[in-house]
Amino acid sequence: MIGLEIHGYLDTKEKLFCRCNINHKQEQIKPNTSICPICTGQPGSKPLVPNSEAIKKCIQVALMLNTKVNTTDSTKNNKKLIWQRKHYSWPDLPKGYQNTLSGTYAIPVAENGKFLGIRIRELHLEEDPAAWDPVTGCVDYNRSGSPLIEIVTEPDFTTAEEVANWLKQLILTLSYIKTINKEAGIKADVNVNIHKISERTEIKNVNSISEIVNAINYELKRHEKEKPKHKETRRWNAEKQKTEQMREKEEAADYRFISDPDLPIIKITNNQVTEINSKLPESPQEKLEKIIKKHKISQKDAEVLTNNLELVEFFEEVSRKIPPSFALPWVTTELLRVLNYNKKTLEEVSISTEHFIELLQAVKDKKLTELKAKQILNTFIPSSHSISKELSSSQRITDKSEIRKICEQAIKNNKKAVDDFKAGEKKAIDFLLGEIMKLSNRRADYQIAKEELMKLLK
Repeated sequence: MIGLEIHGYLDTKEKLFCRCNINHKQEQIKPNTSICPICTGQPGSKPLVPNSEAIKKCIQVALMLNTKVNTTDSTKNNKKLIWQRKHYSWPDLPKGYQNTLSGTYAIPVAENGKFLGIRIRELHLEEDPAAWDPVTGCVDYNRSGSPLIEIVTEPDFTTAEEVANWLKQLILTLSYIKTINKEAGIKADVNVNIHKISERTEIKNVNSISEIVNAINYELKRHEKEKPKHKETRRWNAEKQKTEQMREKEEAADYRFISDPDLPIIKITNNQVTEINSKLPESPQEKLEKIIKKHKISQKDAEVLTNNLELVEFFEEVSRKIPPSFALPWVTTELLRVLNYNKKTLEEVSISTEHFIELLQAVKDKKLTELKAKQILNTFIPSSHSISKELSSSQRITDKSEIRKICEQAIKNNKKAVDDFKAGEKKAIDFLLGEIMKLSNRRADYQIAKEELMKLLK
């Protein structure tokens, strides 16, 4: 029985209870430079009103994961979301407690949902502690007070591989609404036990899907062998690839939860939830089914598209003017090739669908060769442009006599390749055709060039 407590950093500009800026690229900012009396827990400091953007993003996540949002103006579901103080003594908590919407007396932002077959017990908001290095004893408060969302599942997973696949779909789904800071990633507390054989073990703060898989597999083998009879909390040692005991598992009473008198009750209205829900995009799973059915493309191609919201929306826009079967390889292969080469995502550049359609239409109308179009596509980074001005000088060459002259030049310049062809080396043809394309600036019609080349070689 495997359950997860998934923590993700909400993508907001400011912290949860103060106006300090958030930067999750820790290597780009000096320790303890984005701090104030509030997020460092200095005596006399009081928290500001909770970050409204963090609450909104929390509701977005709740709706995408099909959970019930706890609203305060419903006659059937009138629940008060009261901030709790969760007490424990670690150097990363300057106040001695963490503000959270979880705990003994707390009402979470949302609860009782199901995502891809896995039940979600609750979803709540809390603040992040600081970063404490137990080796050096140093504490960096830059991330202290950053808004965290915690998603708690029921123990419905049975294998590490099932967990990995589900987490990948979860991260993909949340990327569609841009709620989780992708620079910070996610971390998870993993709960593992074997039904009727062992007691539950919690593995704290595992920071990647691959390490979550390794930690689960290690712990399942340990439970089969040792059959632990007491609840405990362990840490994952990635270097040794094993779990190590931290302490016996705390219960809720150990944290001494009390309501925080310095923070107001959070009020979420039905109208607010309805408005947020109306602006949510389709989920990746809905997109996948839709484009397979609508455009009659393969599952594999559809998955490539739906792995990125910007990409699938770009394809859908292009497909309104260009046949989907023609546009598909240009989006999933050529566009991604250019983006990957430049180490960019589609949202980081400015490629107009109008310019992309213009380029594909020129290829479809045989005004441009595919090779020339690919060359032009390379120039669409960081921003695209109309190809109308360069079309006249880039048009496909179809005149046989002109292409024949180019073929003769290629043969003259590459006598070794000609000799290799005569000796039975078939790859020599591909080399010569490549030279013809270079001489014609990628404008020669490929099929005509091949026919004329073969005539000359014979």
